[in-house]
Amino acid sequence: MTHDITYTTKTKQLIDSLKSVCANYGLGNDGNEFKIITQVFLYKFLNDKFRFEVKRLKPELADNKEFYQNLKNLYEKEDGQYELLMDLLDENVPQLKPHQLISHLYNNQNSEDFAKTFDDTLRDISTENASVFSIKSFSGAKDKLFDELSNYITDSSQKDDFCKALINKLFEFSFEESFEDYFTEKYDFFKDIFEYLVKDYNSDSGGKYAEYYTPNAVARIIADILVQGDVKKVRCYDPSVGSGSLLMSLAHNIGEDRCTIYSEDISQKSSTMLRLNLILNNLTHSIPNVIKTNTIAQPYYLEKQKFDYIVSNPPFKLDFSDFREDLDTDRFKERFFAGIPNVPKAKKESMAIYLLFIQHIMHSLNDTGKAAIVVPTGFITAQSGIEKKIRERLIDNGWLRGVVSMPSNIFASTGTNVSVIFIDKQAGQEKIVLMDASKLGETVKEGKNQRTVLTKGEEEKIVNTFSNKEAVLDLSVVVNADEIKSKNYSFSAGQYFEVKIEYVDITAEEFANKMEGFEVKLDALFKEGNKLDAEIQKQLKGLKYE
Repeated sequence: MTHDITYTTKTKQLIDSLKSVCANYGLGNDGNEFKIITQVFLYKFLNDKFRFEVKRLKPELADNKEFYQNLKNLYEKEDGQYELLMDLLDENVPQLKPHQLISHLYNNQNSEDFAKTFDDTLRDISTENASVFSIKSFSGAKDKLFDELSNYITDSSQKDDFCKALINKLFEFSFEESFEDYFTEKYDFFKDIFEYLVKDYNSDSGGKYAEYYTPNAVARIIADILVQGDVKKVRCYDPSVGSGSLLMSLAHNIGEDRCTIYSEDISQKSSTMLRLNLILNNLTHSIPNVIKTNTIAQPYYLEKQKFDYIVSNPPFKLDFSDFREDLDTDRFKERFFAGIPNVPKAKKESMAIYLLFIQHIMHSLNDTGKAAIVVPTGFITAQSGIEKKIRERLIDNGWLRGVVSMPSNIFASTGTNVSVIFIDKQAGQEKIVLMDASKLGETVKEGKNQRTVLTKGEEEKIVNTFSNKEAVLDLSVVVNADEIKSKNYSFSAGQYFEVKIEYVDITAEEFANKMEGFEVKLDALFKEGNKLDAEIQKQLKGLKYE
């Protein structure tokens, strides 16, 4: 725990120092600040990861003060030893050259045209490690790991100083606290970075980055319920991946070396965030499976792959009218079996795109596949339409494992009540768990917003109750398919709770005494009422017109 606190503190210090550099050069709260900080942070992380692995493979290089010079000497020998060392590195580790290290740039920061040297270094790292670290689009085109960061400075006279300032902050951090101590531990680096960094860009109840983040509690609950027993060599997929928090929790529960991550998302920002997440969580081997595409209109994996596990917090409402007609064709009929939402006359942005994602997920599971999908709670009780057709398919096929309705405001970015649907192709039609966890959690204030936070104990209660298929008063019911059909395929736990009237045993004499007491009280009340009626009549008669 002490290590975790130290790491968190140091991480925040590094991010704050990089923000300070951006602010000093006119980029504070600029649209490019986020890119600069995340990319520079990644460059630092890859440097330390490389240093850690090289020193592990070749302990004689381990002296921190002499590491750069020792590595440089090895690189300059033409005996093939450096190339052999690079071949021995794990695939999650970048292959760097001595002149690409922070130490080299720090030592040469006073050279002419330093900004170009800085940009060239990052570009070369991107090019030489593209096969592992690049993200490809639907068309197959690959992106860059790093941008030319000096180009974000419009005043050319400041470019050198800006790049020097960034390198100095990274070099200072190397001596204060390196990431190296944490590479041997299973620690979620990304969580602290993302929560701390993104909150500054998350104005207006979520803002532009809110779409990328699923609360840790929801991600943990989903992973703990989905992953049961010893799991090996499985394919995990998210068709609307965002930053990947759901996939990271799933991979941690399964084991990073026991699963392969696949993902699709239309957003370049989210693809970049996911890449950072995969690198920081020792899942670099899955970066080639990160696809930037429109999952609904141009699904990359639809005909290529079925999946063992699927998790998703899809966008609920979005205007997809531009390509809606393309979906209503024979090619997609099987995938969108329940139908495609119509274009409303007003508020096109309210189109229920999440209904397409649910159908896409059901289509993408293999014969033993399992899935968890975050949906607006209204989906579980809709009386007709696409929503009901989807629920009917889940029940009639025996695919519904259960539903958990979450507390209000568990997402900081939206007040929409949400539920999580758990699908299991082998669930059957008996012992379906419906849970109403809406009364759990503690309300905390975050700036102007309020959010509900589940305690660790409440998380465990949800997971254990669901996994053990327990019926708990006012929390959960265990039902079968026929019972759900009788309720018009409703997945709401509240509609199955029994109405209980508390009572106590009393004798006939006690009952008679109670009734006598009630009669006396009523008689007194009636008499008092008669007196009030008489007084009112008297007062009315005394009224005069003047």
